[in-house]
Formats: sequence, structure tokens, C-alpha cells
Amino acid sequence: MLIVLPPSEGKTEPRRGKSLDLASLSFPSLTPARESVIAALVALCSGPVDVAAKILEVGSTQHDLVALDARLASAPTARADQVYAGVVYDALDVATLSTAARRRATTRLAVTSSVFGLVRPGDRIPAYRLSGGTSLPGLGPVAGLWRSELGPAFEEAVGDGLLVDLRSGMYAAFWRPPASARVATVRVLHEVGGVRKVVSHFNKATKGRIVRALLDDGANPRTPARLAEALGDLGWVVEVDGGQLDVIVSDL
Repeated sequence: MLIVLPPSEGKTEPRRGKSLDLASLSFPSLTPARESVIAALVALCSGPVDVAAKILEVGSTQHDLVALDARLASAPTARADQVYAGVVYDALDVATLSTAARRRATTRLAVTSSVFGLVRPGDRIPAYRLSGGTSLPGLGPVAGLWRSELGPAFEEAVGDGLLVDLRSGMYAAFWRPPASARVATVRVLHEVGGVRKVVSHFNKATKGRIVRALLDDGANPRTPARLAEALGDLGWVVEVDGGQLDVIVSDL
């Protein structure tokens, strides 16, 4: 089973640590594309700050994020599961998982990244600012670049197992699994007064808790139906329609 998470917009900047070593990252076939993105991003952020800020869509009080990207190649790194922050990652809270669950996270989790394409939790990366919807000068849309590169990396990571896709729409566009693949797309719906809807904050927190529960339990389902059963056994209310799993939460 491969569980694919979106990155977080907010990141924890490492204060110390080795600088980026692309050769050490998982999925080495992505190295040339990573080099291209990093070169374009560093070049942009080493120029006029106002130009870079506009392209990266950061406000006048966030120019430190431009400086962050300018030093991307030499900045300290830390494990990806320590760099990515925010609601999903707070709920997942890898640091407090059991030893067995952390081992499972190493092989069963991956994060889609605008800079690195796809990374494992233990890959050492720097903090950065680059949205999946950005178009970089000289390179073009980041999503378009990764769309042509990520297929082999995903296929390597999934193997003959189940892909559990928790990416947001922006990052799902980086790579679409073939129709023949075993894929479970998970959506969280909050039910209030009989009305179901997606609520961003609670959607992210619930996905983090779902991943944590699966890692703690050790379940390794190979089909969407089996995943739904596993989640049901863990106390979630799940409705299944083919590869679409709707997790219903009514605790708002």
C-alpha cells in the first residue's frame, strides 16, 4: 500500500543540518527534473524580490520566503516528515508513532512536492515556498513538468499494491493513475443536520488521523473495498463507490 499525501504550504525551517543532496533522495529518476526546478526557483528568487514575490504569490510581509528559496541549494535540511507542517501533519504526528508504525510510514507514505516531485518521509529536504499552481520563468508550469515525469516513480512506489490517494486537487493533477491501477481516493464529508459537505480544516485533520490509524494498526489492504473494511474496523463510517471512499464524520 502506498499512501500519498499533499505537501503543506507551511513548513518548519531546519535550523541546522546538511545541505541538500539530491543523490540521497528516494526516486533518483527524478533528479534531472528536481535540478531543473531548483535552478529555475533559485534564479527567480535571486533577482528582484518584488518580481519573485508576485510569481510565488507571497505578500509584502512574506519576502523572507523569497530569500528562503534563493538559498534552497545550500540551506539546512531535515527529514521531510519534520519539514512539512500544518493540519494533516499535526494530526498524523509521525514523531509520536510507535516504532513499528514509524517503520511502516517509511515504506508506505510519500508526499507530492512541487520542488522534488515525490519524497519519502525520511528524505532530507530544506523548507521552501513553491505552490503546485506556479509557473516558473524559463521552465513553465510546475504541474506540467511533473505530469511528464512522475509516472515511473509512482509505479515504483506502488508496485502491485493499493494506491491510497489523499492529495488535494492541485497536486492530484501532477500525476493521474491509469484506469487499470488499484486506486482508492479518499474524501472526508462532514455531516451537519443531514447535510454533507467538505470542510477544509476538518477534512485535512481527519485525513491525518486516518493515516495515523492505518499505520498504527498495520492494515495493508490491496483493494478499495478492503480499505473501507479496514477503516470500518477502526471505527470510521465509510461509503464506497468503486475507488471512491467517502468517510463520514458528524462530530463538528
